[in-house]
Amino acid sequence: MPGLKLAIFDMDGTLIDSRQSIAHAMSQAFQGEGLTTPHHDDARKVVGLSLDEALRRLAPPDIGQERAAALSRRYKAAFVAHRNSPDFHEPMYDGALETLTRLKDEGWLMAIATGKSRRGVRAAVQAHNLSRFFDTIVCADDGPGKPHPFMVRECMAGVGLEPAGTLMIGDSEHDIGMGRAAGVHCIGVSWGFQTRDELEAAGAHAVFDKFPDLDVHLEGFPHGLAA
Repeated sequence: MPGLKLAIFDMDGTLIDSRQSIAHAMSQAFQGEGLTTPHHDDARKVVGLSLDEALRRLAPPDIGQERAAALSRRYKAAFVAHRNSPDFHEPMYDGALETLTRLKDEGWLMAIATGKSRRGVRAAVQAHNLSRFFDTIVCADDGPGKPHPFMVRECMAGVGLEPAGTLMIGDSEHDIGMGRAAGVHCIGVSWGFQTRDELEAAGAHAVFDKFPDLDVHLEGFPHGLAA
């Protein structure tokens, strides 16, 4: 499909500020299972992975399958309960809506590749009225999680584009690893869960600190990319 371009966005930490929600559910799950709540610096590095894989990396190595499954159930229950509470607030990052609107107006195809469950994605999309922007959404329920290239490949297949016309935008090394494995241009954003240094070390082609700077970079894709 000559001339078309596909921007694949991660969700948590890239479009939506879910830091408080994730921290709350993590604390409730580990405390409920009688385990020490992971340190923030450890927890932030697993955001983007599928839930079971993220919890496996944070839990004690000898936790066993039954307690690992219980930990996952506690996390899901805590997250849903928090999402249904009156004071729940999970805002989009400043500039995110403007960038999505501009790209849509300019004829970009857009997709989401996220470690969230299908239920979690649906809730976030409905909360922010995002369905009008995205041509395809691939999540943790659909196949191998990040950094496996499956989700990026599925997004491209869903709209009929090749890697040369595709870019991946995310806030974690898992996003960058997934995009690199799929052979697409990878952009890191530093306002989420991982730092500029971590994103650059993961192989991001560019890293940005705010949406307006990302917009300038996108104007040059795929030719004449801004430095």
